[in-house]
Amino acid sequence: MKLKKNIALSDSGFIFDPGTGNSFTTNPIGLQMIQLLKQEKTPKEIEAEIRDEYQIDAITFEKDYFDFISVLAKLKLLE
Repeated sequence: MKLKKNIALSDSGFIFDPGTGNSFTTNPIGLQMIQLLKQEKTPKEIEAEIRDEYQIDAITFEKDYFDFISVLAKLKLLE
């Protein structure tokens, strides 16, 4: 899954899609996942970084990650 290249992201979690003019906000973990997606990290690399930093188990990460990706897809922020 790739984030659209033109998505703008602020350090505070503000997301802007210049193609549609839509804007969104996210929490710090969502911000970090979007930053990792922008860096074209694989799902496994994202999992390793998030699980290490926030000390969550694999099942919790997987559920939350795919829920978040689903939201990004519905918002049309993924290619």
